[in-house]
Amino acid sequence: MSRIASKPVEILGGVQVTLDGQQLSIKGSKGTLALTVHDTVEVKQADGVLEFAPRKREAMALTGTMRQLANNMMVGVSSGFEKKLELNGVGYRARIAGQTLTLTVGYSHPVEYEVPKGVTAETPTQTEIVVHGADKQLVGQVAAEIRSFRPPEPYKGKGIRYADEYVRRKETKKK
Repeated sequence: MSRIASKPVEILGGVQVTLDGQQLSIKGSKGTLALTVHDTVEVKQADGVLEFAPRKREAMALTGTMRQLANNMMVGVSSGFEKKLELNGVGYRARIAGQTLTLTVGYSHPVEYEVPKGVTAETPTQTEIVVHGADKQLVGQVAAEIRSFRPPEPYKGKGIRYADEYVRRKETKKK
């Protein structure tokens, strides 16, 4: 049995939850998120909590997944999520103008990335990018797409990396 599925999701203060059949909608100060709960998972709203239970025995893992997705939505609309990226390399820099992130990362041309709606990006310094948003999956996807323009290489460590990422360094070839 999934232990995470048996824990209820607390409805935080200032968050409004609407449950219409299998449609779950959560509204907070950072925005509104919606989720269609799988048919094999039963969801109930009672006493300031959301409880998830499987309708079939085989659906226990899916119940834990739905519970965690609802919990991520609850955290996202109340406090939000963020990912920090760092640029390492001579001449590597980033700047944002409107919803367009411009990266200079060693190519012959600057790379321009259009930040999708629901996510905001900012550059506190020229070598840092911070991605904010209410949807955890979307924030992670945007950060991964930005990182994919120049992933860190193992010899000099140049590239775009997550702030908490460790890049294993390699020695160069010996004669």
